Amino acid sequence: MSLDATDKRILKTLQRKGRMPNAELSEVVNLSPSACHRRVQRLEKDGYIRDYVALLDARKMCVPTTVFVEITLQGQADEVLEAFEKAVRLIPDVLECHLMAGSADYLLKVVAENTDDFARIHRQYLARLPGVGQMQSSFALRTVFKTTALPV
Repeated sequence: MSLDATDKRILKTLQRKGRMPNAELSEVVNLSPSACHRRVQRLEKDGYIRDYVALLDARKMCVPTTVFVEITLQGQADEVLEAFEKAVRLIPDVLECHLMAGSADYLLKVVAENTDDFARIHRQYLARLPGVGQMQSSFALRTVFKTTALPV
């Protein structure tokens, strides 16, 4: 299915305000409520809309510190990659894990209360991940820009 201009307006609007009532969304995208509802259902069914979530404030949740951790594994065998990926999914403080091309094998985005809390996360979880050869952590000093919205 290809997206027309109305589908794109719906997606852009829902990315900014996912809890918008259908009546309000239909006004914004200039459709009748029933036509808008059908389009949203189709976008959900076709997988363009994957899920609806609440985005929490990291400061209010007491995890204002963001750390990016580059991990290089000892080997590249499928078993090593699979064991690492299975284990890293279980760490509650890891928000993202990306398999990388370049000098590091994986890049993790980790949240923590502060440097002491990150030291705990490192000791308790990261240092115990299977297959890790090297690890380098970089602390974000300030988030200049952050979005979850994809270009539509």
